[in-house]
Amino acid sequence: MVLAIGSLAPEFLLRDQHGRSVVGSSLFAWRPSLLVFLPLAFTPTCSRELSDLATLSMRAIAHDERSVTVFAISTDSMATLRAWGDAKGVSFPLLSDFWPHGDVSRAFDAFDDEVGHPTRVSYLIDRGGVIRESFVSAPGETRPLADYRRAMAALDQ
Repeated sequence: MVLAIGSLAPEFLLRDQHGRSVVGSSLFAWRPSLLVFLPLAFTPTCSRELSDLATLSMRAIAHDERSVTVFAISTDSMATLRAWGDAKGVSFPLLSDFWPHGDVSRAFDAFDDEVGHPTRVSYLIDRGGVIRESFVSAPGETRPLADYRRAMAALDQ
């Protein structure tokens, strides 16, 4: 189950891989955001997705002021996310939902209590903080970039 399209995104405060505070409502007011929940750093599927997201983020930055900012959220620690981001050459924020463990993931209906980490859920959120699209994939499957691009393009209309 995921949050309903058209609903307001939950407010949150997390730290990125460099220890900087990131507030949800501040993100959304600046430009639309793609929040991508990733289960575990350094795993093969998550690493493929992180590389895909880096490509998507670079395209969004090069696009124009209407572009979408990409944020990945994981229950891994800030130190782990920094090492992972550095190893993969990622420049966009990797947000740590480490403690309280998974609280933000739970607020976004993206936490799996049976395994103790987020599922593969993503949300495209507009500048008003409204969820415009959601994406879900099964364990071990990456979310297609084409789906993100299509949803991002629809925001411009």
